[in-house]
Amino acid sequence: MVANPLNWLMGFFSLDIGIDLGTANTLVNVRGKGIVINEPSWVVVNKRTHETIAVGAAAKEMVGRTPVNFVAIRPLRDGVISEFEITKAMLEYFIGKVHQQTIVPMPRPRVAIGIPSGATQVEKHAVYDAAMAAGAREVYLVEEPRAAALGAGLPVNDVKGSMIVDIGGGTTEMAVLSMGEVVVSRSLRVAGDEMDEDIIQYLRKKYNLLIGERMAEQIKISIGSAYPLQTELTAVARGRNLITGLPGSIEISSIEIREAMSNSVQIIVDTIRDALDEVPPEVVSDLLDNGLCLAGGGSQILGLVPRLRDDLNLRVWIADDPMTCVARGTGIILENVEFFEKFIVDLDQIHS
Repeated sequence: MVANPLNWLMGFFSLDIGIDLGTANTLVNVRGKGIVINEPSWVVVNKRTHETIAVGAAAKEMVGRTPVNFVAIRPLRDGVISEFEITKAMLEYFIGKVHQQTIVPMPRPRVAIGIPSGATQVEKHAVYDAAMAAGAREVYLVEEPRAAALGAGLPVNDVKGSMIVDIGGGTTEMAVLSMGEVVVSRSLRVAGDEMDEDIIQYLRKKYNLLIGERMAEQIKISIGSAYPLQTELTAVARGRNLITGLPGSIEISSIEIREAMSNSVQIIVDTIRDALDEVPPEVVSDLLDNGLCLAGGGSQILGLVPRLRDDLNLRVWIADDPMTCVARGTGIILENVEFFEKFIVDLDQIHS
């Protein structure tokens, strides 16, 4: 029985959309099409009129270059919404962009969104409300490590245990899963953003050079490492000399950046070790066979695999296309919502 014929009709023409609403990047997976959007989670707003000027890649290009009346904002911090209205505008933009080629003038899609497993009820409620306000017909919230495990192709419904560690921009999510349920999980608000800040502070203290977030991210991606490299690398950091106030640049090595990032990397390693300490012995035995799967942009930090392998005494491997695992996982859930019902956050708890 269809409760609302108009709602059903709009749903018939709309697309099912899986979203990895990340602190650093937002990825959108459309059922039957795969990943169709992968853009930075940035929005530029006119401070006077509150009008949205740019979203995504176009907005990130403006970071550090905006006029006085404009401000560039990342509406998510530590994986959760910090700016509700701006997040709503960003979701509206991405949902609208997906539907540009459809015949529905006002799409009402079903949307599945990955959220940090450590998100509070208030934070979950904010994501749900923002998606509904942005035009979703139905919203399903999925904890990111579960979605990442599905997207990585882990046998999450098997009796044998498997482990996922998803290192994103705002959070590091980790979970051990068996029989479709979480055995042990951790949600850590130390991830790529924290490493960027580590690099900024290191260069400021050691070289009196102030660099921006984008420069720090570029350095992290190009020469950041978690383990000594066979051939150490160098990069040029550009910013403002804090002593002269003038533009300046220095050449830095991967050894220095490894030192800068070492505290954040160590926290991630220690948290994984702490989670493993709670895993039942039989499941630990499974992990010796199955290993630990890495996902998220942070999984691609140079030397992270051998660092974790040596520190944890486990086989460590990176998922195929690790940055898209959460988005692909939400898409898999939308293909069979009933089958994956236990992967979906109970909305009654959100509204209670």
